[in-house]
Amino acid sequence: MTSTDTQITEVGPTTARRRTPILVTGSCGLVGSAVVHTLLTRGYAVTATDLDTPANRTTAARLEALARERAGSLEVRWADLTDPDDVEALLSSVAPQSIIHLAAMIPPFCYARRDVARRINVDAVEHLVTSASALAAPPRLVLASSIAVYGPRNPHRDDGPLSTDTAVRPKDLYGGHKMAAETLVRESTLDWVVLRLGGVLSADQATGVDRNFVTFEAILPSDGKLQTVVVDDVATAFANAIITPYSRSVYLIGGDESHRRRQGDVAQSSAAALGLRGGFPPGRPGDPDDDDAWFATDWMDSTEAQRVLAFQSVSFPALLERMRAKIGPLRFLTPLAVPVTRAVLTLTSPYRGRPGDYAQPWDMAGRLWGDTSVDMAAPEASAFSEGNSGHDEPVD
Repeated sequence: MTSTDTQITEVGPTTARRRTPILVTGSCGLVGSAVVHTLLTRGYAVTATDLDTPANRTTAARLEALARERAGSLEVRWADLTDPDDVEALLSSVAPQSIIHLAAMIPPFCYARRDVARRINVDAVEHLVTSASALAAPPRLVLASSIAVYGPRNPHRDDGPLSTDTAVRPKDLYGGHKMAAETLVRESTLDWVVLRLGGVLSADQATGVDRNFVTFEAILPSDGKLQTVVVDDVATAFANAIITPYSRSVYLIGGDESHRRRQGDVAQSSAAALGLRGGFPPGRPGDPDDDDAWFATDWMDSTEAQRVLAFQSVSFPALLERMRAKIGPLRFLTPLAVPVTRAVLTLTSPYRGRPGDYAQPWDMAGRLWGDTSVDMAAPEASAFSEGNSGHDEPVD
């Protein structure tokens, strides 16, 4: 789609609390729709952009209906951020005060389409930075990054939780892409904030999960450390990141200490909340002697992020309660499906019939989806080991 084909729909009251719009990319995704919801509730004028697909049109229609009930206003623009002309036309027309960039191709899908993933995860960021920098009033750019930049994390090493001072060493394509995107943003002349997200969860996931995600989770070490965070809290972090005086900083976005879990526990606890206790067979543990045979997750020190962005409000137990409420009375029927669910997941396990006792996440992901290796045109990882590079004082 060319920029001249862009379709625009605007709904919501004309008395938005803030008339200069906030541009949200990837607005129809899990995090994107939550961010739009939060901004509309706060009274912002929001321009939401994403690819024009049937699924995204359904989500956009829901957001438009929401806008009619909130203090803010919503304008939906369909655009291809991998097309520099589309990006230039979009930013020139919208002239946003801030950009919240969420659009991305995540694992495991990025491994199957490496060329497309590069254009979405890196090239689109470059186009946004270039076009935003050329505006008369350049906006703040808030980038959604990931703790994938830190690479595999062996919980048997006493390294402590991740922090902004932890050196990055991406192991996979996605981590490399996020590091490259951070480089583009941090080396630009724009005002910026980078949020490195942990494992984002939502009660809405209780009603439908892509089979690829189920398989992907099954290949991960069951005893790997994972810090989750509820999508509503992530949305709060992004909404507060556009107004914080503490910009030009990197923040780690994880839930409170109740969200410090083990990979297998997250799946088992979620299943139990849905009435499927025992429905998920246990996964394989990771190899304690192989630091590279772990996934890129760990517990996080979000103290500074919480101080600045004040986003943590939903505990892990509260999330499980939301899941129980979401599925409703069906929770009393789902136990009947436990034997079948467990049998199917056991028979379709990616490790079924494979020798060994330990998980091999990278090898299995490569076999199932494609090459996972890093492919980035960015400075060496050592360039990022200097820490936050944040400000002790607010930025003017």
